[in-house]
Amino acid sequence: MPLPTAIAEILRAGAVIPAHPLALDARRRLDPRRQRALTRYYLDAGAGGLAVGVHATQFAIREAGLLEPVLRNAAATAADWAGRPVALIAGLSGRTEQALAEARLAAGLGYHAGLLSLGAMKGSDTAALIEHCAAVAAEMPLVGFYLQPAVGGLPLGVEFWTRFAALDNVVAVKVAPFNRYRTLDVVRGVVEAGAEERVLLYTGNDDHILLDLVTPFTVMRAGKPVGVRFRGGLLGHWSVWVKGAVALLERCRGAVRAGRIDADLLALDSRITDCNAAFFDVANDFRGCIAGCHEVLRRQGLLEGIWCLDPAEGLSPGQKEEIDRVCRQHGDLADDAFVAANLSRWLD
Repeated sequence: MPLPTAIAEILRAGAVIPAHPLALDARRRLDPRRQRALTRYYLDAGAGGLAVGVHATQFAIREAGLLEPVLRNAAATAADWAGRPVALIAGLSGRTEQALAEARLAAGLGYHAGLLSLGAMKGSDTAALIEHCAAVAAEMPLVGFYLQPAVGGLPLGVEFWTRFAALDNVVAVKVAPFNRYRTLDVVRGVVEAGAEERVLLYTGNDDHILLDLVTPFTVMRAGKPVGVRFRGGLLGHWSVWVKGAVALLERCRGAVRAGRIDADLLALDSRITDCNAAFFDVANDFRGCIAGCHEVLRRQGLLEGIWCLDPAEGLSPGQKEEIDRVCRQHGDLADDAFVAANLSRWLD
């Protein structure tokens, strides 16, 4: 089944799509009220879509029996709250049988596309990976996912991305290897497949968000240059300070339309990346990346605590102090006032 026209238009125009966190209580059980409040926050901040059941939502929700309740909570909240079309993207994982079951579940709950993680397919060759992707694409439109290897992703070369982009029901790719060379592999693959108009690129490179959004990527095909741009972002970093992210994307799109990328805009890239280093715990190889985003949301009152499903997962030594620093130095990028003005309504 193809994307509904309104959803395809949202993705093509470019959208902020937060990777939706998981709200837990002190007993590490789902907190439906705060889970719903997060969704309401993202929608009111102007997000064009939601990515639920993805890395930021914690892949362990599957073993905890929370995948269906979490997907249902977000879809129902979006339907009741948004008053406009919202692109709903469900995280899909596991080997083929599991990924197919998750795709059927997501589609039945009203999700429009699946973000397919290939972490469970480690050791498979390109042919097996493409066969797996094609099987899942037969169930629902797919968004490819180049997850960085540091948090469980597979290295995927140009051949894979060329063959993946050629699949009929692939609609986009979240490019998140945190690596410029591997990012170019995806761009090359999409262009070599002749799919640059059909398969949309969304940045997941939380370390270079702004540069991905304003850079014109050029690939040579048959001796001629082909230009490609990222349309928006599907990001864990955009699970926080979302109102500012929406304004940033609009500013980037305006600069691209005008053909003028000013120095003040470019200078934001290093500041955003500095924030991301703290939120994602780069100093400790990303061990606290989920808890770091939780901490920002906790400070705003959206989450009660930073609890993760794994009791061993939390802030790394020194990470809290780094978050203190970036909140102090880059507080103008935050949306604390917006959250404070609306929090009671979202929690109602």
